[in-house]
Amino acid sequence: MSRHIESICIVGGGSAGWLTAALIAAKHGPDLQVTLVESVRLSIIGVGEGTWPTMRNTLRKIGISETDFLRACKASFKQGAKFAGWRTGAADDFYYHPLVLPEGFPSIDLAPFWNAQADAAGTPSFSDAVCFQEFLCEHHLAPKQITSPEYGGIANYAYHLDAVRLGEMLREHCVGKLGVRHVDDDIIEVQQAENGDVTAVIGQRHGGIAADLFVDCSGFSSLLLGQTLGVPFIDCSDVLFIDRALAVQVPYESEDAPIVSHTVSTAQDHGWIWDIGLQNRRGVGYVYSSRHAGADRVEEALAAYVGPAFAGLTPREITIRSGHRETFWKNNVVAVGLAAGFLEPLEASALVLSELSADYIASAMPATRGAMDIVARRFNDMTRYRWDRIIEFLKLHYMLSQREDTAFWRDNRDPATIPQPLQDLLELWRHTPPGEHDFASAHEMFPAASYQYVLYGMGFRTAPRAGALAARDAAEDAFERVAAMKRRLVAAMPTNRALLDKLAQYRFQPV
Repeated sequence: MSRHIESICIVGGGSAGWLTAALIAAKHGPDLQVTLVESVRLSIIGVGEGTWPTMRNTLRKIGISETDFLRACKASFKQGAKFAGWRTGAADDFYYHPLVLPEGFPSIDLAPFWNAQADAAGTPSFSDAVCFQEFLCEHHLAPKQITSPEYGGIANYAYHLDAVRLGEMLREHCVGKLGVRHVDDDIIEVQQAENGDVTAVIGQRHGGIAADLFVDCSGFSSLLLGQTLGVPFIDCSDVLFIDRALAVQVPYESEDAPIVSHTVSTAQDHGWIWDIGLQNRRGVGYVYSSRHAGADRVEEALAAYVGPAFAGLTPREITIRSGHRETFWKNNVVAVGLAAGFLEPLEASALVLSELSADYIASAMPATRGAMDIVARRFNDMTRYRWDRIIEFLKLHYMLSQREDTAFWRDNRDPATIPQPLQDLLELWRHTPPGEHDFASAHEMFPAASYQYVLYGMGFRTAPRAGALAARDAAEDAFERVAAMKRRLVAAMPTNRALLDKLAQYRFQPV
């Protein structure tokens, strides 16, 4: 148990595997031997093409230029999500979950002031009133300029990207710049010690690969954590009904077509359609509940959404098993990515969970096998907390819907499908807006502001308590600052398309 950790073997590539390899190798350099073994003949699932702003810091940590990343991955800027049709299904029904916090938050909480006048004629939506980013998105404007520094901008932002290209770029960077050993092989056997630790994986062509710590990035098969160590899978389909996706890659109608700078999530009868814009195409898919609809009906709806271009496309069907492993680090095996679990792509949680897990492993790397169990307990507690909070936040989008048109939406309001912690929070928020006091952990996935954006976008109302409107002057000043920022940005910011086209010739300023 006092054996020092000197070698890491990552089983599986893709975004999760290569992100993990990059973060560990960049942090520890030659002190740790990092080997990644994958079968390059296996296709990458690539279910998520949306990231969180955390990806900017991750890429910076591992030494990749933002300019090079955007070019190689055909990536574009993402400034949040637009939810269309989720509340009532009406033609004008939409709201935003932007990536910029409400003005002055949390020093000034604008929610009580907005709630006090929310139903009055002419009142802007919550996100439009408290934040300028909805305005940027509605006008297809970028969050930065060509003169901005790498990974810096006027507005907070993330990316839409080609997940396959990301994996390829990370592989090249890891092998060429960070000293990661890459083995192309098919695992045919896993060897274990008497205490259950994995001692080696056996490849069909390269034989045994031994290591002190194994990272399972083998995808849905969960070869090491699930199959070898027998860690059970916790099914969450009783809360989140989505279990299928039908996806297509849609070409732009013209080379100068706008690139939307946010994810568009459009509610459908039995789920919702995602629509994201890359530089060279759109990624579009209908995620749905097979308990509520058959694939034929879903394909018809997807074809209607895409339009005439759908006739030349080949939809790809993806099975989604909502849930996660009971524990994520057992013995000397830790799972990252799909091997740990997966939830539907609403709010793009897949890649960020891989980022956060890989970063923790790299930062808290145990020095010895004896210390590993302590690190594993902390990792399991932290990671389980994050999964629980994501599940609750995703459910929030569905359970607040007022739609009555299909069983899918009605069933999502059944209290038996709503986690009790979420029900408790909603009871509190009838009189007090979500605030930092509601989220005390250092491992929160969504800040109080995110709950405000979804709650008030979906029509939930908080009745202001006595004294909640005392700082009216400060609030009015904040609302005016938002309006003034919109006026400045509309003249100063390029469109998403224009900035990305310019990036083909020029680079962002080095930091």
